[in-house]
Amino acid sequence: MDTHINSLSYFRSHWTVWKILGIAYKQIYWRKLYLLYSLSLILFVTIGYPLHLGSSVFQNDNLPDDLKNLTVFTTCLACSFKIILYAYNFDKVQQMEQLLKKLDSRVSGTEETLIYNQLKIQLRNILFIFISIYFPIGVFGEMSFIFQDKRGLMYPARFPFDWRSSTRNYYIAHIYQIVGISLQLMQNYVNDCYPAVMLCIISAHTKMLYKRFEHIGSEGTEDSETQLEACITDHKRLLQLFKTMESFMSLPMLIQFASTALNFCIGIASFLFFATEPMDRSYFLFYSMGVALEIFPICYYGTDTELWFGKIHYAAFSCNWTTQSRSFKKKLMLFVECSLKQNTAMAGGMLRIHVATFFSTLKFAYSLFTILLRMQK
Repeated sequence: MDTHINSLSYFRSHWTVWKILGIAYKQIYWRKLYLLYSLSLILFVTIGYPLHLGSSVFQNDNLPDDLKNLTVFTTCLACSFKIILYAYNFDKVQQMEQLLKKLDSRVSGTEETLIYNQLKIQLRNILFIFISIYFPIGVFGEMSFIFQDKRGLMYPARFPFDWRSSTRNYYIAHIYQIVGISLQLMQNYVNDCYPAVMLCIISAHTKMLYKRFEHIGSEGTEDSETQLEACITDHKRLLQLFKTMESFMSLPMLIQFASTALNFCIGIASFLFFATEPMDRSYFLFYSMGVALEIFPICYYGTDTELWFGKIHYAAFSCNWTTQSRSFKKKLMLFVECSLKQNTAMAGGMLRIHVATFFSTLKFAYSLFTILLRMQK
């Protein structure tokens, strides 16, 4: 194994965020203190932040504030549900990492190393996409707060104290909203970035396995049947990794698709018809683009993974199988029959995690938008 082949290195930022969010309790020595910290975050951020936003839905002074409140509330509520589901199934992360270590140990040769190097660029692009989503939303959200005419909150919400008449309470409320939204953005980062990164890595390892199959029987340095058995084992591990990842992200992705359709519709409607201030219009524009782009990497690499799993049986017949033994050919035929089954990641067992679903989500948002237009008339 090349010492530079370490897929787990791409999850360092996720582990850092998980520790900050109070999820990675098995990685912390001071577990009792960490558990107290984790429970505090659950109470004040995961539960408390959507609650303080939701208690003010459609109870604000103007429609733009109502719409801003609604979009942030639905996003934070979906984010909280997703992080709870991921935390509940968090043991699966370590299972997937063990499988990745075994798959990494099989990477060899120039072609496979080249695929791995291309993987680095793809994962860097995923990171840039998520930074480009969260940074403008945070900036314009804060700027719309700074440039408002009168004293108000960054996001319309309700607090158990009077923040309007007390400067101290006003700053407490604002600090809570800044810290809370920062932690919610961290939750969103691991919720949406981790599945995209894992699917990208699975796709890359499937490409490497394709190359491995093609070279069976051509090198002469190892028994061809042993090479075939090793490749079949790699395929089983890839399928196990894929199925574990699918079960890990299935329900959270269903929630994400529903949240994206609703928020994209409300964001575009607010930008076109209801927001009047420049900062509010900028916020709704970047917010709408952000919620759409948020699911695109996952859908793209879900499609790519399905595509490469579907190509594996072609690679099996690209090897030097004609000169092999009868036993080799039987094993190859059995493998090809098993690999013909389509492997598609599903969200909640209902929606494909696929580029087609990405466009279907936008179409559904457009349908909601047309309903809003008719209601306005």
